[in-house]
Amino acid sequence: MELPVIDMSPLFEPRDRAANRQVADQIRKACRTFGFFYVVGHGMDALLASDLENASRRFFALPESEKMKSAMRFGGRAWRGYFPLGDELTSGVADQKEGFYFGSELPPDHPRVVAGMPLHGPNLWPDAVPELRGLVLPYMDAMATIAQTLLAGIAMSLDLPRDYFEATYTSSPTLLFRIFHYPPTTEGGWGVGEHTDYGLLTLLAQDRHGGLQVRTGETWIDAPPIEGALVCNLGDMLDRLTGGWFRSTLHRVRNASGQARLSFPFFFDPDFEADLQPLPSVANRDPENANRPRWDDADLLAFEGTYGDYLISKVARVFPELSAHLEES
Repeated sequence: MELPVIDMSPLFEPRDRAANRQVADQIRKACRTFGFFYVVGHGMDALLASDLENASRRFFALPESEKMKSAMRFGGRAWRGYFPLGDELTSGVADQKEGFYFGSELPPDHPRVVAGMPLHGPNLWPDAVPELRGLVLPYMDAMATIAQTLLAGIAMSLDLPRDYFEATYTSSPTLLFRIFHYPPTTEGGWGVGEHTDYGLLTLLAQDRHGGLQVRTGETWIDAPPIEGALVCNLGDMLDRLTGGWFRSTLHRVRNASGQARLSFPFFFDPDFEADLQPLPSVANRDPENANRPRWDDADLLAFEGTYGDYLISKVARVFPELSAHLEES
């Protein structure tokens, strides 16, 4: 089995309704079958992506002491910055990767920053690789446009108006961007253990070394890099909104190529303060699938609170020490 490849370019031309409908039908099938698919025709500037990869390699090649000058503890409540190998946990197990967290660049006088809202604020920018700022911010802007457009196709796949998600949940989206570096290994260890993502959509760019695996039924399949393509997968909140009609899918990373690997996951999530309730148009389409126990035994429909509440509860498990720091600050 292979993940489908979908050309999303027609979604940038809303007046071509027939082509949009065709893309929406492909998205529905992919979401129902896998919860994962590739997208091409997304319009990302290949030179920008290449320059970002090169700058990222320069950062991770720095001495540990230099990288730690941008450590996440200096990011405060914004939850931004660098973390070293083994500091991030997945299901309580240390990942075999290091990384850098970014989010929407907000000034100190932004109302949410003034209010001390977690995950809101300025980014940390490493002095040793100053070009990262000029690459990360336009890359995030481009990915946000791609994700918002792709959500229009997902809305149509659910027989909703194409602007449903933007009008309801993502006019002020939660944007989270990560650059992950997996050191070279031939031991076959897990770079990241099996998990699902938290929000609506994840868009992933991979370098040429791959390692991503996706759970389909009782088996795992590889999701190797395809030149010019992004991997898209659904998060827990889209699972919740559709009442299980679309499911967030388990995935993991095995880094056994013997080469250092970079990945660039971009998370396009609901407004931090949004309360997401199941869509009446799809909530009862597939009760058998909706009632099937999740891998983590969580009941997404039973959760009460905002998306921010859900996100904080999850991220606190990823960085328990940082979570304690936020509670004290």
